[in-house]
Amino acid sequence: MKNIIINKNILFTIMLVGLLSCDRDEVFEREQYKNVFALISGTDNVFTRFHDLRENESIGYLSASCGGTNPTQNDIIATIVEDSSLVDNYNKLSFDVEYDKYAHHLSKSKYSINSSQLIIPSGETGATLPINIRPEGLSPDSVYLIPLKVDAHDNYEVNSEKSYVLYRVRIKNFYARDSEGTTYNLIGNQNGVNIFGTKIMHPLGANKVRVMAGAETFKSDIKVLEKLAIVIEVDENNNLKISPYANLQVTQVDGDSDYPNIFKIEFDGYRYYKTFLLRYDYTYNNQTIQISEEMRYNFNPKDEDEL
Repeated sequence: MKNIIINKNILFTIMLVGLLSCDRDEVFEREQYKNVFALISGTDNVFTRFHDLRENESIGYLSASCGGTNPTQNDIIATIVEDSSLVDNYNKLSFDVEYDKYAHHLSKSKYSINSSQLIIPSGETGATLPINIRPEGLSPDSVYLIPLKVDAHDNYEVNSEKSYVLYRVRIKNFYARDSEGTTYNLIGNQNGVNIFGTKIMHPLGANKVRVMAGAETFKSDIKVLEKLAIVIEVDENNNLKISPYANLQVTQVDGDSDYPNIFKIEFDGYRYYKTFLLRYDYTYNNQTIQISEEMRYNFNPKDEDEL
């Protein structure tokens, strides 16, 4: 009789453990297969894309993805809205009182979004919402953001930490890109003295770039740029026009066979180079400085997107 009672207790314990195990498995399965969607971005929820100044309008994308082991059974329909407070929060957290570093909410004249709905179809894991960008006139010295967030959604959860995106618009052309700029190697002559080093180039338009004059040191300071930067414009025949960025007195000198004020693509048998050959004079602090310089940038013609 005692053995029967013990056996009944063991059987009850086994059944209880089995039921608890089934409950845990069911909960685990529900958690494992949970579908959650998110807007795709990087650090600080910033998503960056370059837009070419040679195009009047180019297309970027707000992207979303959905996680979970099982496919979704219904469409995910998210309503996307703009929220300027996202830019304000980003600026305060990133730069505090360094107001000159603050990002700008991109002017609505520079972009358009034709739909407010981002839809991830049933069974799919991602979707995109096109953003039309008009980059002409944007400054290489500024940060431009489009603040977008999920305002409402159907059927599934959104990752609260990835429910918004700061879409950053960056600019480029064939010769350079913004922000950090593109670094060219420099060799040349300044008032009879050989100079060499590097020069930082920034895009200004479809065929315009900005560099510092001669061997002047680049500084991301508008006052310095206005005093000492020049603009180089490349025409359809690759001839160059040199002019001041703002206040610098600059005189283009043509007719030099070694520095004929042209742009060209060079190949030395191993590498390709984008090359500027410049001859000009500039006056600073009542001193005229004669410049003959070559700027070269090594690039892969098969991968123009490197810029």
